[in-house]
Amino acid sequence: MSEAAREIEALLGLHPKGFDLSLDRIARLLSTLGDPHLRLPPVIHAAGTNGKGSVSAFCRSILEAEGLSVHVHTSPHLVNWHERYRLGVEGGRGRLVEDGVLADAVRRVAAANGGQMITVFEILTAVTFLLFSEHPADVAILEVGLGGRFDATNVIPRPAVSVIMPVSLDHQAYLGDRVELIAAEKAGIMKRGAPVVVGYQPEAAARDVLVATAERLGCPHSVYGQDFFAYEEHGRLVYQDETGLADLPLPRLPGRHQYANAAAAIRAVKAAGFTVGDRALERGLTEVEWPGRLQRLTDGTLARLAPEGSEIWVDGGHNPGAGQVIAETMTSFEERDPRPLFLVTGMINTKDPVGYFEPFRGLAERVFTVPIRGSDAGLDPVALATDAARAGLAAEPLSTVADALAAIGRITTRPRILIGGSLYLVGDVLADNGTPPA
Repeated sequence: MSEAAREIEALLGLHPKGFDLSLDRIARLLSTLGDPHLRLPPVIHAAGTNGKGSVSAFCRSILEAEGLSVHVHTSPHLVNWHERYRLGVEGGRGRLVEDGVLADAVRRVAAANGGQMITVFEILTAVTFLLFSEHPADVAILEVGLGGRFDATNVIPRPAVSVIMPVSLDHQAYLGDRVELIAAEKAGIMKRGAPVVVGYQPEAAARDVLVATAERLGCPHSVYGQDFFAYEEHGRLVYQDETGLADLPLPRLPGRHQYANAAAAIRAVKAAGFTVGDRALERGLTEVEWPGRLQRLTDGTLARLAPEGSEIWVDGGHNPGAGQVIAETMTSFEERDPRPLFLVTGMINTKDPVGYFEPFRGLAERVFTVPIRGSDAGLDPVALATDAARAGLAAEPLSTVADALAAIGRITTRPRILIGGSLYLVGDVLADNGTPPA
């Protein structure tokens, strides 16, 4: 275990693991630390049920291609805590924080907190602000952890731009059971007069709430499908806004849903006041990386257990909206290269398994459900298999991902395998495969 991991694990024993949405504790802690969140470079603040990680990755890649140094805060991590903190490097690609630097920052924040009640996520968010304030960079990208209005990242007084990506049902116990209520929580990151970019919204009700909030706060706002959009033409991505067209390569991240995510990133970077040329846009789209989100495994300890000729994908999407776009991507893969599709799925008990599985009805031949080692909230594989059956899929519970890969090998050759349903499961798989994010 790394030095930073030991420090954080110790905190997990002292403070609650769950969510307790409030800004009072983080504000108190940041004040004790000298308000490092007020000493950041321009901030791109991203929220959304799905897509906020992808838009953050696109923004980072585009800005770095322009030669800017970019800090990035994301959560959760897949394998190592360090993944949450990427520090910008002048003229180059940012790097995950070094272990000693992270451990020192965690110790200083914990000392400043003085043992008072606080969530570990709030401590780790304060670590973000401390690290980003002490290491110079041109821009900082902050991904919201949960919701928006009361998320610990939402102490930034005025971001360069707020980006709201697709809103759908998730975390209903904390955010509300209607998409309008969830959209209102996400809209809480908007600040009066600061630019807002509204990404593609599958629900008109959510889009209406976001636009109305931006208008009420006097925020200059751009809406996907109205003020900017993107589409594929002749194997290229065409981006369009009021300034004209940009003819770009298709994004490196697979799936048609990434066209809208890339468009939102381009618009966000512009709205934040950065000038990027077509060359930077081209490099940004083709060099972007976002581990664990439709990431293909081509080699590794676990991948070698799959049937010969397998096409293996991992994706941490875990709600019905994610299931829909992932299933659409698998359909496009099937049109290009027909293969039998098998799901290897693990989920935690706060999700909607039936809603996640339903888009795969008629597409996946079989689901193998597995436990999640990285979370004590994992669903029992037998119960998860029952949920898959309720969604119209043939399902079988197994003990491990390795068992599932072996079972698929007994059924067919050259399968397409999608391992997902939880970022915790994807983290376990990447760790076991020997291919953690870097």
